[in-house]
Amino acid sequence: MNRVKPVSVTGMGCLCAAGLNLKSCMDFLFAGKRHPAPPRGFCSDQEILYPVFEILDDFFNPDLFNEPHVLRTGQLALTAALEAVINAGVGRKRLKQQQVGVCIGTNVAGSVQNKQIQNGSLSENFPYILPVDRFKVSDPAFHIAREFELSGPFQTIVNACSAGGDAIGIGASWIRSGLCDMVIAGGTDALYPITYRGFISLMNCDDGPCKPFDAHRKGLNLGEGAAIMILESDTCRKKRGKAPEAFILGYGSAADAWHFTAPARDGKGLCMAIEEALNMAGLSASDIAFINAHGTGTLDNDRIESQVFSSLFPNIPFLSTKGYVGHTLGAAGAIEAVFSIEYLKQGRIPSSVGFTNPDSELSACPVQKITEIFGKTALSDTLAFGGNNSVLVIGMEGD
Repeated sequence: MNRVKPVSVTGMGCLCAAGLNLKSCMDFLFAGKRHPAPPRGFCSDQEILYPVFEILDDFFNPDLFNEPHVLRTGQLALTAALEAVINAGVGRKRLKQQQVGVCIGTNVAGSVQNKQIQNGSLSENFPYILPVDRFKVSDPAFHIAREFELSGPFQTIVNACSAGGDAIGIGASWIRSGLCDMVIAGGTDALYPITYRGFISLMNCDDGPCKPFDAHRKGLNLGEGAAIMILESDTCRKKRGKAPEAFILGYGSAADAWHFTAPARDGKGLCMAIEEALNMAGLSASDIAFINAHGTGTLDNDRIESQVFSSLFPNIPFLSTKGYVGHTLGAAGAIEAVFSIEYLKQGRIPSSVGFTNPDSELSACPVQKITEIFGKTALSDTLAFGGNNSVLVIGMEGD
């Protein structure tokens, strides 16, 4: 094993359909609630109005930010980042004094949400926007770096549904290498019509509430949200007397090289990413207390994950969060990683909502009730279009 130095997580923030902050999300999940419904934020002429997990409350307070005129994906990222910064107990002045980087995962950020561009494209007077200006308008990492006046590197990861997990893994590498004192890392994505119609056209959406790993699963429900972690070097956090919330112990990434949208049938890419993450953490499969699965509710994804979990992690409990919050695309890996830390703190995981009927073709099933966990380490995995597999190993102990 090639164990690397654990990276401290000193602050977290999250908002999604389950709640407007991390605490309210946890209360919602352990209450076993979920409220998928047809989209309200935009109109759709689809014959079937497939349900989504939308944030219906007015979550963005422009008075808290220096530049409030950003698109919805950026608003989600800024809101989660501010919660994480406050949770970490680090002020804006200190952020400006440190070498602080930003690494954020997303799908298409918010570039397709600009209503002015959408409306203009339907008229003869299409509004011309320089590519660099369009990039700045929609880039969440840019907004966070500018909002907090940061001096470190900033990067947006656009790697389909694994982007949020990849951003955290890459951000941790910046800490280990000494490139940054802190990194604001996570993922963000909002609901918008193009993505909604696109996934429906792929015929992988459920016309009812999604049912990850269930025998009657028919596909996913889209969601929206953001989750942010503050990753921090030991030198930096000890200097300001901050104890870690948790640690990023390992990160693995591997591509199936199989299909544009479907995972490899043998799960080889996911197995490789898991092996890399465990090796980096210096752990074995038996050290994992639970798995936060990708669990989209699609036929192929759930079958492959079940197969891999049964083979590598027999009898280790797992769940899918997407029954509560939907598939938040580029934010999914980050939301599930943040939730995993909270589960470890509480020593329990919620039921995998939507799962009621075991599938005889699946070799492993998720938990059906709130389940006590034993151990200090979790694994969170995400599978993406393009065959990418991203895995984070997260722990409460860094030694």
